[in-house]
Amino acid sequence: MVIGSGVIELWIAESHSLKDKRAVLRRILKRAQNEFNVSIAEVGDNDHRRRAKVGFAMVGNDQRFINGKIDHLLSFIEQMQLAEVIHSRIEITGFSGAMDSSEFTTEKYDDF
Repeated sequence: MVIGSGVIELWIAESHSLKDKRAVLRRILKRAQNEFNVSIAEVGDNDHRRRAKVGFAMVGNDQRFINGKIDHLLSFIEQMQLAEVIHSRIEITGFSGAMDSSEFTTEKYDDF
């Protein structure tokens, strides 16, 4: 199992209030969720009207696939032209041996 996660710092130049910022972020987050099936949310700079920190996470079984999906996510957010990506920090972690078959007992389901 491969886990890709990160934080994206955004600059929302057209935002004149927190209400404007939240409207822009709502559009970005919802479209990213729909397009990439990613868990994504605002995680910082909540009270700054033009800055936003967005955290995301995705899971897959191939590191190249997850890396490509993260690259596409960043490009997608930039191409929306609602906010400028000013910094991003990304981590890709491999998690092997999540559950060995020896951990499962089938006694409960042997009757079926």
